[in-house]
Amino acid sequence: MSPESGTLLASIDSPADLKKLREEDLPVLCDEIRQFIIDVISANPGHLAASLGAVELAVAIHYVFDTPNDKLIWDVGHQAYAHKIITGRKEKFHTNRKHKGISGFPSMKESEYDAFGTGHSSTSISAALGMAVASALMDKNGRQHIAVIGDGSMTGGMAMEAINNAGVTKANLLVILNDNKIAIDKNVGALKEYLVDITTSRSYNKLKDFVWKLMGGDTRYGSNSRAIVKQVGNAVKSTILKKSNLFEAFNFRYFGPTDGHDVIRLVKLLRDLSRIPGPKLLHVVTKKGKGLESAEKEPTTYHSPGVFDRKTGKIKESECTEKLPPKFQNVFGKTIIELAKENDKIVGITPAMSTGSSLNMMMQVMPERAFDVGIAEQHAVTFAAGMAAQGMIPFCNIYSTFMQRAYDQVIHDVALQNLHVVFCLDRGGLVGEDGATHHGAFDMAYLRAIPGITIAAPLNEEELRNMMYTAQLPGSGTFSIRYPRGRGFLSEWKTDFKKLEIGKGQKLRDGKDIAIISIGIVGNFAMEAATQLEKEEIETAIYDMRFLKPIDEEILHQVFKNHKKIITVEDGTITGGLGSAVIEFKNEYNYSVTVKRLGIPDKFIAQGTPEELYHICGYDADGIKKAVLEII
Repeated sequence: MSPESGTLLASIDSPADLKKLREEDLPVLCDEIRQFIIDVISANPGHLAASLGAVELAVAIHYVFDTPNDKLIWDVGHQAYAHKIITGRKEKFHTNRKHKGISGFPSMKESEYDAFGTGHSSTSISAALGMAVASALMDKNGRQHIAVIGDGSMTGGMAMEAINNAGVTKANLLVILNDNKIAIDKNVGALKEYLVDITTSRSYNKLKDFVWKLMGGDTRYGSNSRAIVKQVGNAVKSTILKKSNLFEAFNFRYFGPTDGHDVIRLVKLLRDLSRIPGPKLLHVVTKKGKGLESAEKEPTTYHSPGVFDRKTGKIKESECTEKLPPKFQNVFGKTIIELAKENDKIVGITPAMSTGSSLNMMMQVMPERAFDVGIAEQHAVTFAAGMAAQGMIPFCNIYSTFMQRAYDQVIHDVALQNLHVVFCLDRGGLVGEDGATHHGAFDMAYLRAIPGITIAAPLNEEELRNMMYTAQLPGSGTFSIRYPRGRGFLSEWKTDFKKLEIGKGQKLRDGKDIAIISIGIVGNFAMEAATQLEKEEIETAIYDMRFLKPIDEEILHQVFKNHKKIITVEDGTITGGLGSAVIEFKNEYNYSVTVKRLGIPDKFIAQGTPEELYHICGYDADGIKKAVLEII
């Protein structure tokens, strides 16, 4: 799906090809790349707005620097589509995020130009600093190390830790702060306000004009570069906003803000900066969704819009006319409002995922009781712990894959103190096209090791509501509810809440030939498989555990006494999850039965549709049926 012949982009298959162009050709190339992204993503859904805003950055960086010898890291990776197109993946770009296609994020396995994998945020500066120090140790002091970090990612504590560390080194490190004032949702916090102050300060902009005149306009620094830079640094420290520049305070040389869509000026700036030793930061201002009017106006909607009209930008609605079940996320969003209206102790917390998690619903109705803390999962968990210590009941909504970043806080700050925090782990299981960095594969296994925690997973939307209701009742302690991305299984359900007995499962179906033990949504796949097996005259009993911890030992005794062949099914890693718990129980009580585990195998799973991945991992209805026929 390459551009039409005759365009500049048609001749670009590598940064070496890019360097053959004249500087005055670069704006045209940027327009072509931007249109190419729009054309491809309109029909092959992926992340859109972030990459549209970073086209000039990608072109300028590869035009100036010697990649892949110079190391370039994109943080977060969904802004790197132009980078991928320039670095030899143009012809494969239509396979983006598809099974056996290219990843939607930078991947070291995919290309030598992807210096570091970046699916989660705020990691680039640490990685680039590590590479810079390693280069110095290997006497490769001429190598450049560039981290392009979105302003939303800068709210992650790890980014600030890296800046603090880098500032006391002589590392050959360039941090490019891509300031578009939005991550997925609007940025929050004091850093956002600080960046706004920098970009709007009259005194700073006057200083900026003075600096450029001092530098001789857009020409190179010349032989007096170090003296000039020192004067610039001192001037910035003494004048900007009447206080020291935040990044200069960390011993970074700060440059900017500058227009991130002026590719010719970016080229000149980057050439100059490549000659300045030590840690430095270039602040560029960009427009998320640049080049597509609807994406510029609604960058959150067009972060990952699905199929849309490439000319008008209008998102195409599904042609399905049947009544579809709601998304689990929306069930969560509506349910927490219902609960919070009845219980004034309930608050909602999310680390920069308010729209994705649907906590934005509560923010609209009860803004004083719903908190977006920025891309800061560790802080979100301990912030919740602090509120719980004062008698509040926080519902802390974090994607399963991002909860991995706050594991110590869950143990040390919440569970160890038996605080009443409810973790709602969105995107549990295989999430699909985002791939290995975003699959919620490990939460049940890593949480199961924590003493005293309750781990629950709903079979459907009604179960999610009842688990949320149960979790906020007095004495529930530290509680985790994990559920998948996307639509559920019920078009209608009972609206009244039902208290569940913690640690008690349910029998979904009787059967004498074999038993299936499941947890979460995969119980629906097991029911479908059992219906198919009826045609084979195989009677399948199905038990939905509801709770992984505490696990229902009464049900397990019943299953092991009545069945010699058992299959466990889970939408999580089989290493340490439900299957492991069942085998531990079997061994503890010396049951002589055969147990086969189905779930996510002990490897990282690449991207694809959820349905494709369920099938590959063998726990869709067909996979369960096949496993039954093999073991029966």
